[in-house]
Amino acid sequence: MFKDAVVVITGGSSGLGKALAMRFIGRGATLALIARDRNKLAEIREDLVAMCVPGQSVEVFPCDVSDHAAVEKTLNTIKDTVGSPDILINSAGILREGYFDKLPLSTFREVMDINYFGTLNCTKALIPIFRKKGRGRIVNISSLGGRIETFGYAAYCSSKFAVVGLTDVLRAELKPLKIKCHLVCPGEFESPMVDELNTYRTEENRVVTQTVPVLTLDAAADEVMKGIQKDQYLIIPGSVARFLEMTSRWFPSISRFIVDFQIRRVYQGPKLSRI
Repeated sequence: MFKDAVVVITGGSSGLGKALAMRFIGRGATLALIARDRNKLAEIREDLVAMCVPGQSVEVFPCDVSDHAAVEKTLNTIKDTVGSPDILINSAGILREGYFDKLPLSTFREVMDINYFGTLNCTKALIPIFRKKGRGRIVNISSLGGRIETFGYAAYCSSKFAVVGLTDVLRAELKPLKIKCHLVCPGEFESPMVDELNTYRTEENRVVTQTVPVLTLDAAADEVMKGIQKDQYLIIPGSVARFLEMTSRWFPSISRFIVDFQIRRVYQGPKLSRI
């Protein structure tokens, strides 16, 4: 399925993007990796090139996905130098956590620029290439936080809910054009982003999010690959995460009650002012 395919991965220098890159290489694909950090891209390219067989290649492209003009230029360069892409993995993302009233507006803009507009920019730039080719596949990495509200994730959930809405619409609009979409909504998994989060996250956030067991990076990546291979639209790695997402959809009042109960036990946030 992936042999000789040209796969573009944003956020490909670390975390899930890197893990997926290694799996696509193992299945015979050619890769174009996009990320902001030129040094990290050079390091991952060296590792991936060592895994290549004749006919495969790995190229890297420093680019800020929040910059639409830069994204268009980068994707056209990929088309001209690596080949016309077959698959786009929108994995670039950032995570910020904190009490809503303490998060500056700049944080909301920063998170939305990368998580939502980064996904939008790459998709918008690549659709004309897919249309000309007559097919394509888009894999948008959202989050369980894009399906279920989470304490402390006002900025993050907003961006990931937006990715969910965008992908739902794209699935319907692009299907007649033979462009397939996948929506990936993992809970927490081992990654540099979560390691950083653990240095400052609120206790309320920790209690709520870790209702879902933290997956290993390999487990998350394996389930994503399996879902893509099965042409599965909604991919939620982890059985507990899938159960909680289903409960939230079918029994939202029960889900909210459980979350509220967990928060009450550990709440350390802003206190009610009394006159």
